[in-house]
Amino acid sequence: MTTFKSTHHTARKKIVIKLGGSTLEGLNEAFFSNFKKLQQQGYDIVITHGGGPAINRELEKQNVTSTAINGIRVTSEDAIGIVQSTLVGKVNPGLVHELNKASINAIGLNGFDGNLLESEFLNKETYGFVGKIKKVNTDLLNQLIEQNIVPVISCIGATVDGQALNINGDTVASEVALAIGAESLLLVTDVAGIRIEGEYQQEATEELINQWINEGHIYGGMIPKVQGALQVLNAGIPSVQIVNDSLTGTTILSKELVK
Repeated sequence: MTTFKSTHHTARKKIVIKLGGSTLEGLNEAFFSNFKKLQQQGYDIVITHGGGPAINRELEKQNVTSTAINGIRVTSEDAIGIVQSTLVGKVNPGLVHELNKASINAIGLNGFDGNLLESEFLNKETYGFVGKIKKVNTDLLNQLIEQNIVPVISCIGATVDGQALNINGDTVASEVALAIGAESLLLVTDVAGIRIEGEYQQEATEELINQWINEGHIYGGMIPKVQGALQVLNAGIPSVQIVNDSLTGTTILSKELVK
């Protein structure tokens, strides 16, 4: 994965917020209010987003079938055009519009813009037009951040010869977070974090999460979320938060931050 770049030259801290497709379609005032509070507290923010529900609707409309392997959408040649046009042409500008309407200065980006997400095929034989990120153009992101503009990145990568590739949303979020040296990654979902015996947890550690999974307290769709969060932590992000659209939830801490 991409390694940290030095951030010693600036006192400001960076956060990456990853919005899932279902969350995107129901953002409320609390999200925008808490977003502004983070900015006022001195955080620079980058947003990445998927668009699963919108893509599914468009694929169905055009009679293009889609399957998933290991949580990754298998993307045929027919499907990649639909995925690209949906994310870049509909979902991304819609989100940017909502942010701008809430007086948050934002700009939409995808992997083609300034070679932002230079990518290559993950495994064409297995997944089709799905990519993995080779390089993130951090200079472009830092230039926008320094002008108080929030980059809003859709999960489309580009090969050096201009082929669009579909990239898993959590992968884009973690690669961008690592590349810009973010202090935290926020995974926005439809629940306020990890709930154990009816109570949402403010903090968690890898040890606790593994224990909760073994005891059956964490189950279903939350398992891949927490496992993905642990992978990001182990790759070098100090903390990962699983939050709802008001940006409140569970902070998962790396071993170095656990007292």
